Amino acid sequence: MNSKLQIISGKYGGRKLALPVAARPTQNKARIALFNMLDEVLGANMRSQTVWDAFAGSGEFGIEFLSRDWANDVIFTDIDSDAIKTINKNLVGIARNPIIRQIDATVAADKFGAAADVIFIDPPYNKPELGEQLILKLSQIAKPGAIIIWEMENSDSKPEIQDSFIILKDKTYGRARFLIIKKV
Repeated sequence: MNSKLQIISGKYGGRKLALPVAARPTQNKARIALFNMLDEVLGANMRSQTVWDAFAGSGEFGIEFLSRDWANDVIFTDIDSDAIKTINKNLVGIARNPIIRQIDATVAADKFGAAADVIFIDPPYNKPELGEQLILKLSQIAKPGAIIIWEMENSDSKPEIQDSFIILKDKTYGRARFLIIKKV
């Protein structure tokens, strides 16, 4: 495995992860910064919840939650069959029973978006409309208090956030921009 992608912290810290062929993984430095922000935002009361990794790719976001014991349940969805195979490969040896589905995130939102406490949205950078569509849907169905982390390509544009959300953090690390919002 030639990937430099690895779990940052927790019981699986340092473990290398496989990447799907078409993956654009979030760089380790950016994920470290993101999880430092999440440590502050989530606090102890938001841990051990249900996490949905909506555009899962390699599954690194959900696996990081499992490694840190921040989630009881993790749901991984992706439309790419190679990504689903990679997620399964990356989960070998992790004693959990995650839900892994090959399904479009906007289609899966009715089921998983309404149940999740933490939702990670990382659509392909060349398809920002997918993130916008999912945010719009989550504005209607996510439960109050749900935390949504939206990773997008860094740009000067301001993403449209519905009034049903408040922005907790908006930070940029290199190419990645993280918008952390909370459903009110």
